Amino acid sequence: MKNLAIFDLDNTLINTDSDHSWPQYLMKKGLVDIEYTEAQNEKFYQDYRNGCLNIDEFLKFHLAPLKEYSMEELAGMHREFMAEFITPHITPMQKMLVDSHRAAGDELLVISSTNEFIITPICRAFGIENVIGTQLETGSDGRYTGNYIGTPSLKEGKITRLNEWLAARGETLESYGKVYFYSDSKNDLPLLRYVNEPVAVNPDAELLAEAQEKGWPVLNFK
Repeated sequence: MKNLAIFDLDNTLINTDSDHSWPQYLMKKGLVDIEYTEAQNEKFYQDYRNGCLNIDEFLKFHLAPLKEYSMEELAGMHREFMAEFITPHITPMQKMLVDSHRAAGDELLVISSTNEFIITPICRAFGIENVIGTQLETGSDGRYTGNYIGTPSLKEGKITRLNEWLAARGETLESYGKVYFYSDSKNDLPLLRYVNEPVAVNPDAELLAEAQEKGWPVLNFK
């Protein structure tokens, strides 16, 4: 029976937070108000780390700049962003982890609370085609509207989105032998407890404590 390897992205497959880095890129390019953006970016990042992020407020802030640009402009911006803010934070060990599951014939999937615009090209760099992130609405003009659709893939929302993905494939978790989930954050404890092969990666204190209590493997790529 085939196995399923699920990966969180931020601080798991990459040693940085792409959600937090994107506004930093926009500030460096002079495309947003620096004082306001820096304050909001830090506030929401700390809220996420503390497990109390208001996802609607965060997404309203985070997605607003996307509607100002065409898809072609955003693609070019993302290439710059990835080269400077993401690629330097990927280690050979993280690539080897993904490659080991690929070599074993496992199905590969990334589930991240970060939006699909940011994470999809990063996942492609790992050769991962199955990507679940917060879904973005596009308007009749083909541009992002600044709104999201569906269930944000945060906390229990990751379970909801995983089950939607499986159902669309005519599958359930029982369709797989082992279901791995690699994550760094206490925000992902609902999904870590849901799968049969949870693995803590670069774990925060709360996740590390539970991993040690339950005997979950712990990896450190930093």
